[in-house]
Amino acid sequence: MISGRRRSRWSGVPLPDRQALRHDELIAAGVKLMGSAAGPALTVRAVCREAKLTERYFYESFNDRDEFVRAVYDHVCTTAMSTLVNSDSPRDAVERFVALMVDDPTRGRVLLLAPAAEPVLIQSGTEWMPNFIDLLQRKLTEITDPAVQAMVATGLIGALTALFTAYLNGRLTATREQFVDYCVAMLLSRVNSA
Repeated sequence: MISGRRRSRWSGVPLPDRQALRHDELIAAGVKLMGSAAGPALTVRAVCREAKLTERYFYESFNDRDEFVRAVYDHVCTTAMSTLVNSDSPRDAVERFVALMVDDPTRGRVLLLAPAAEPVLIQSGTEWMPNFIDLLQRKLTEITDPAVQAMVATGLIGALTALFTAYLNGRLTATREQFVDYCVAMLLSRVNSA
């Protein structure tokens, strides 16, 4: 390195990869800001400041703030879905989801609380909910009647959403272990009684 010159953040990164890296950094900044305990503080300037990028790079990846907010939400939902798809038991699913959404509550707040604070996410939340219900319904192989499967999956997703929201909001004083055990017991009892 030549004396007196700073090494660029992008040194050694091929040009085609730089935009993808900047996009990922903006999404990470968006998750942090949208999932803040104080509530979403998502302006283009705040995101750029958090990502240490200029607005030019923001608009390289996103047309506007609304598109960005939806992209952040979709990123968290996609991450949650892939975590749940790979689970092999109700306990494993709950533990994976708790690790993803409670152990790092910024993601949990994006998934469960941000739609109430970000009007642009009302439609996104409505579109994602059936995906979570369908995923759970496919896992309910002990229930053979498709109508009952759908009702059980819908009821469980509603109950789990309320539980996780209350836990993230601090309205439940249960320990992490109590919370996981309760969610697993609820899943198993509902499936066994169907």
